Amino acid sequence: MLKKIFLPSDDSDLTSMAIFVARLWFGLAMLFNHGFTKLANFSDLAGTFPDPLGMGHELTLGLVIFAEVLGALLLTVGLFTRLAAVVLVIDMFVAFLMVHKTELTGQNNGELAFLYLAGYVILLIAGGGLFSLDTVIFAGRGRVNGRPATGTDTEKPSPRI
Repeated sequence: MLKKIFLPSDDSDLTSMAIFVARLWFGLAMLFNHGFTKLANFSDLAGTFPDPLGMGHELTLGLVIFAEVLGALLLTVGLFTRLAAVVLVIDMFVAFLMVHKTELTGQNNGELAFLYLAGYVILLIAGGGLFSLDTVIFAGRGRVNGRPATGTDTEKPSPRI
């Protein structure tokens, strides 16, 4: 079951490269622009951080930091990509819907949360791609010529040079 969730599909090299770039782009942007900042300023933010679900300011901030640091790190390296994407989708969905009230314009708008949400939904659907740790760990022996085996493939020897 876990192998099916984390094993990437048999995408083209260009598609996998696009997924790799998206993982780096959305993962590192979240990590450096939001996650590390919240982590470094935890004590300053804890008392005033938005609490849209009524769980308490500190717990909410802790969960957001978990998503924006650990989730972003996992997404960036492509390890448990879909799980990391789910965590980040929830984070951005709550931010856009409940904190920014789905406003895309004006002061305190949620346009950035909305754009991150779109990127994370795409990565949730696509998975980590071929250039990910998910492929290295979960594809294992079921690979033919560097790609996940489909069950109808046969092993072909590499040409000798």
